[in-house]
Amino acid sequence: MGTDISGFLEYRASQDDQEPLWYGAHGLSSLNDDVRNYDAFGCLFGVRNYANFLPLAAGRGFPADASATVSARFSQLTEWYGEDGFHSTTWITWAEVKAVDWNELAEKPDSRLHQYRQTSSGLSMTGKSSWSRAFAEAVGLKVGEAREWPEGGEWLVGDTIYRSVTIRRRDAVTETGEWQPVWEAMKELAEQHGDDNVRLVVWFDD
Repeated sequence: MGTDISGFLEYRASQDDQEPLWYGAHGLSSLNDDVRNYDAFGCLFGVRNYANFLPLAAGRGFPADASATVSARFSQLTEWYGEDGFHSTTWITWAEVKAVDWNELAEKPDSRLHQYRQTSSGLSMTGKSSWSRAFAEAVGLKVGEAREWPEGGEWLVGDTIYRSVTIRRRDAVTETGEWQPVWEAMKELAEQHGDDNVRLVVWFDD
């Protein structure tokens, strides 16, 4: 079973000289099309963190001062699915996103070996694997056994190259990927309300 992300962008502003409040701005799905990208989930929020990043904003919970829009949606989901229907609720501000070093490496190599094949135009990545029967037989792994492989380790099995790789944040959250419309929307809101007054609230379901 896979894991999906949901959420909202919020901004904080004051109305009629009152204390600033958070307001709902955009649903996450309208910006990133509900893309299931575990490397990004792990890098940003520590969910399905197979690539072993130090997460940017994991486990913060549902914000106590959430906007009426987000609070109503969260209450509705709780009523429909119960508190166990979703998990890993957290949030991140635009100020934090702006401060990210996207060249930062994960803390250790990806727990999934990266797979490549030689093509007429060079080496081509074909996927990532946490378990491959052919690889396991070649290196003597038992069924279900997990190991940590040293960075740069490489094995040729048949016509597939298996390589242990430590990826960077920009490999997980690419410059042209599904998160860029989210960042652009947050940036636009921040230009009006300030970097610390724009945030993304997210939660996950399996």
